[in-house]
Amino acid sequence: MSRLAFTLVFATAIVAPVAAHAATRVPFEQASFAAAQAANKPILLEVHAWWCPTCASQSRTIEAALADPRNRDLVVFRINYDKQKPQWQAFGVHKQGTLIAYRGRHETGRLEFVTDKAAINALIARATS
Repeated sequence: MSRLAFTLVFATAIVAPVAAHAATRVPFEQASFAAAQAANKPILLEVHAWWCPTCASQSRTIEAALADPRNRDLVVFRINYDKQKPQWQAFGVHKQGTLIAYRGRHETGRLEFVTDKAAINALIARATS
């Protein structure tokens, strides 16, 4: 299978659950992110480090948000802070614990090192509404 065919199959596998109205959280992959943007999906980028207590707190809030039916179309892409430096740098991120919301290709907001549940939910709402 060619790399392009593999990328298209993978991107379809990522976006398909969203079309079925199921919120999803996946590792960041550029082709899948681009496919979600092209489909005008609500997106949350989560720059996460396993060792970061702020990231752990954010993660719990995001998990709860994924269970909310209002966020059924949300796609959360997790960027590994330790292993995907070029990817998070491309988004203008400077540290772990950064959340960036999009509606398709339009950035709707970002938070850095914020654990307040209301602020994170408001960020997600800007992408999903």
